[in-house]
Amino acid sequence: MRLNIKDILAKADKDFEAAWRETGSLVGGKGAFVKGRKGATHVLVEATNLLRGIYLDLGFDEVVNPMVVDEADIYKQYGNEAPAILDRCYYLAALPRPDIGIGAKEIAAIKRLGGPTDERSLSKLKETFHDYKKGRIEGDDMVERIADALGVSDVLALKILNTAFPQLRGLEAVPTKLLLRSHMTSAWFLTCAAVQHKLEMPIKLFSVALRARREQQEDASHLRFHHAASSVIMDEEVSIEDGKAVVQEILKRLGFKEIKIEMKKVTAKYYAPETEHEVFAKVEGSGWFEVVDFGLYGPIALAKYGIEYPVLNIGMGVERIAALLHGYSDIRELAYPQFYGEWVISDAALAKQVSFIEEPKTEEGKAVERAIVKTLMEKRDADSPCEFVAYEGRVGGRKVKVKVFEPDPNVKLVGPAAFNEVVVLNTNVLGIPEKGMEKVEIVREARERGIRTGIRYLDAVAKAAASRIEREGKAEIRVRMAKLPSDINLKVSDVGIRFVSSRQGKIDVRGPIFIGIYSEIC
Repeated sequence: MRLNIKDILAKADKDFEAAWRETGSLVGGKGAFVKGRKGATHVLVEATNLLRGIYLDLGFDEVVNPMVVDEADIYKQYGNEAPAILDRCYYLAALPRPDIGIGAKEIAAIKRLGGPTDERSLSKLKETFHDYKKGRIEGDDMVERIADALGVSDVLALKILNTAFPQLRGLEAVPTKLLLRSHMTSAWFLTCAAVQHKLEMPIKLFSVALRARREQQEDASHLRFHHAASSVIMDEEVSIEDGKAVVQEILKRLGFKEIKIEMKKVTAKYYAPETEHEVFAKVEGSGWFEVVDFGLYGPIALAKYGIEYPVLNIGMGVERIAALLHGYSDIRELAYPQFYGEWVISDAALAKQVSFIEEPKTEEGKAVERAIVKTLMEKRDADSPCEFVAYEGRVGGRKVKVKVFEPDPNVKLVGPAAFNEVVVLNTNVLGIPEKGMEKVEIVREARERGIRTGIRYLDAVAKAAASRIEREGKAEIRVRMAKLPSDINLKVSDVGIRFVSSRQGKIDVRGPIFIGIYSEIC
């Protein structure tokens, strides 16, 4: 069921715990998961997997590098340049775990809320707070442990925590010297130090993972969290030529035909002098773009980590690679299409948003549906008034006779729109006749280029009739002029309706149907 957001929020503002209990029954239905089409992938993850596959094919082993590093590591790696680098980093902070006393004021508050204040209960509560202070209880277990200590419900325990001990709500985070890596290099030194005597040379490792940079704002070319495809080669003889060879091979496999490699004028301090290089790839019709940076780690930085062997580092931004490969000019749209991307549903996908309101569920009901369609097609041109038996047999334990009919004189059994098919064209859901109207442009285009659903009006009406006969035995359906999809037992999903409306499209299934179906129990 859909949620009444306004009502739920009003109840939560009045009494959160009571509303939490009361509204719980609003979720949890009959089930929604069904096996269906294969899911869609994300462009960024596809690029990540493509780069992973290339590195693995080139003989690099995949590792997971630490996401959290210490401020001291930045000074080890960058030396005097560290303050400028740290300006780009996110520092981590945490709430302190204070001593929580239980005095007369707190005891009175617990008593007012209906909680126990006997000596045994308060002793257990003090023990719980002590364990929290010492880190033996995690914050998300706190309410449960208070409830156990006092022998009360979790709802009352939460009220006691918030009302009797309000000091917890006023805690402010205390900064630490830990930070999220802004460059994969920050973690590579740790990994290289750990594996230098454990693996055979040359050691070739790669990682495709997140890095975080404190951008003032996110825009078309900057994200606070983005992915790096980074690798290292550690060996006594590793050289810049190795970097050139690896980069050229990766970019060739990505499909870039022209690249150029230039020495960077100002070298980062974690690299040895005059070893940092930038690599540019040419994108047809757009020019040259920087895609890769590589260089040899400097001996001073290596020595500070006790690393005895030279290390080549290669890094590239996955978002930049994916944007160039797929023609994105705004990496926000690439990474977060749900927020920034243009909402696009193809005509083929929109056609799948059209479905039946009612359908027969049993084989008997489906046989009735097929019989109705067959009779309507065979007798479509019969002069009226007329009626024809479409089906005789058992349905749902009842013997039924199903007839199609047209009572009005001087017409045909069915109207001309009965054989219209639902076709999707340029975000329009249309009922298109099987023939005729060649001079109407949209009809002609729909026949030539539209996405056909295979749903004819008479098919949809037959399904509705068969479904009702299946349930009730005796039923009658008379469909004259169709104005809305529901008139012919069709519905367009909410997603489909919103998309059509957003593109100023239309859903037009109007037409003279004139289908009559009735059944009687024999």
